[in-house]
Amino acid sequence: MAADTTVPATAVQHSAAGQRRAVRVRRRGERGPGASAGLHLTLLAATVIALFPIVWMAFIALKPGNGWQDPLDLSGGLGLSNFDHVLTDTEFPTWFGNSVLIAGGTTVIGVLISAGAGYAISRLRFPGNRALMWTFLITQMFPGAVLIVAMYNILSTLKLIDTYGGLILAYCSSAVPFCAWMMKGYFDTIPGEIDEAGRIDGLTPFGTFWRLMMPLARPGLAVTAFYSFLTAWGEVAFASQFMQSESKYTLAVGLQSFVAEHRADWGFLMAASVLITVPAGFVFFFAQKHLVSGLTSGGTKG
Repeated sequence: MAADTTVPATAVQHSAAGQRRAVRVRRRGERGPGASAGLHLTLLAATVIALFPIVWMAFIALKPGNGWQDPLDLSGGLGLSNFDHVLTDTEFPTWFGNSVLIAGGTTVIGVLISAGAGYAISRLRFPGNRALMWTFLITQMFPGAVLIVAMYNILSTLKLIDTYGGLILAYCSSAVPFCAWMMKGYFDTIPGEIDEAGRIDGLTPFGTFWRLMMPLARPGLAVTAFYSFLTAWGEVAFASQFMQSESKYTLAVGLQSFVAEHRADWGFLMAASVLITVPAGFVFFFAQKHLVSGLTSGGTKG
């Protein structure tokens, strides 16, 4: 009589249940080990690529003399001699003061004009509303190099060549259109009921803007201030054409003195470059908590 080889039903059920437990279903959005490793390697490579120029610049700045000639030679050690030369033997402090004055003026004026224009376009309906919006947009189509001749003629007519006010005006003409569009998008995200509450309390349109809307628009104002500051802090073309006196050079223009036709003082140039990045880093540090919310809110409507 043949042996009974039938597998009990309960054994089959237990085997199937075990297989189902062994096969783990991956939830939606969950990465596997290979994908996670690839993502982390990609992020690591991107971090190295982003940080390498900064680290290399600081390394060359710390090498005495012209460190670019033999950058891997550490026999002379590292030191602050290049920074000492830049701060004491050049006009760097004057250039720094000029840049702070011009960048600060551009930031304050640019923020006030951009916020006012953005609020007016977002909340008020007046003749030329859409034309003003399109004017702001069209001005962004032209690169700065194309506008240099026209702006030079305008500033020359106004007697503003080689003046701080003329350069601030030139920078505001570049920063305000973009910032006004960004602030308009941010004000669109603020409920209109706030304006109505201000009118009920007896506030004028300007009072509503200044006392109610401006405090609520801090993230957008932070992005606007940061963009206006960077527009003036590192700009070269306008500053080199409109500022003719060496005593009024900005940092970006003053750096050109370290580069001659047949020779470049790389150690001094890198030391000055490191010093230039410090104020921009501080501005970013204080504004960074508002940057993401300001950019995303300003891009949701408009």
